[in-house]
Amino acid sequence: MATVLVTGGSGFIGSHTILQALAAGHQVRTTVRNLKREADVRALLKQGGAEPGGQLAFFAADLESDAGWREAVSGCDYVLHLASPFPAGVPKHEDELIVPAREGALRVLRAARDAGVKRVVLTSSFAAIGYGQKPGTYDETNWTNPEGAMPYVKSKTIAERAAWDFVAREGGALELSVVNPVGVFGPVLGRDYATSIIVVQRLMDGAMPGSPRLYFGVVDVRDVADLHLRAMTHPAAKGERFLAVAGDFMAMAEIARVLKARLGEKAGRVPTRELPDWLVRLVALFDPAVRQIIPDLGKKKNATSAKAQRLLGWTPRTREDAIVATAESLLRLGLVKG
Repeated sequence: MATVLVTGGSGFIGSHTILQALAAGHQVRTTVRNLKREADVRALLKQGGAEPGGQLAFFAADLESDAGWREAVSGCDYVLHLASPFPAGVPKHEDELIVPAREGALRVLRAARDAGVKRVVLTSSFAAIGYGQKPGTYDETNWTNPEGAMPYVKSKTIAERAAWDFVAREGGALELSVVNPVGVFGPVLGRDYATSIIVVQRLMDGAMPGSPRLYFGVVDVRDVADLHLRAMTHPAAKGERFLAVAGDFMAMAEIARVLKARLGEKAGRVPTRELPDWLVRLVALFDPAVRQIIPDLGKKKNATSAKAQRLLGWTPRTREDAIVATAESLLRLGLVKG
């Protein structure tokens, strides 16, 4: 069994990845910005069914500082770099996202190279693949054009490009693999969850009068964690990027229908109507968060995970199961209105 560092252990994907790495028998380390978060992360893992004790060690390290990274990676066989800023709101300046995403990735890669780590698996995003191009079905050969892109999309694209460039120029023997998930859904372990989960939470709460004409790629967080571990050790993953998606993209109204059909009375607040674009544009005049989605109204994209399935034997859960697991966990933890 290996010694594995999972950066960003308090995050949604991070906590699930730690759970699976522990279950596989690895000695696991994780980074948090403040060691006071250790109790929070252990509580998340307990919710997920694990009490790792000494099999898990914590290190303080921040994406925007060199401090702590050398100690965190020392003696590690692999690094899974999941930590990256993903705010629910709109940053005042795009560099609030771009700088920590890019510089954080380079800090981790530099420390991993210097420590003799075998391979780093970087969590990128579909955001680095499917924007600024003609709509269609995307695969790992596609790259987002960051010009004019939203700050989050730009940050993921720039950070991933920087990672590949670093390994090519200065990486030495260090190997790199990249995982590019679409919207990550699935069971929430606590109140600190991915921004994508808010879609299901707001539908379940009845917080919106209906669904904008938005389309989402869907993948279960447990399958994203599984893909990271496969990319970590599989020989065919060296120097490759892998899209993580379970089937075709779903309209938000389709997600609402799945919740209604599968959860019955528990989804009583979920709105079933689709909102006309003009109404969403009107709301966007007063709501910066809504303004962010305007460029994507009515744009249907698709992506394929054929590469991950073919090379790594990855088999994701269905989109519907991922959506329902999200809602059931929100209900179980009391994170939606009763």
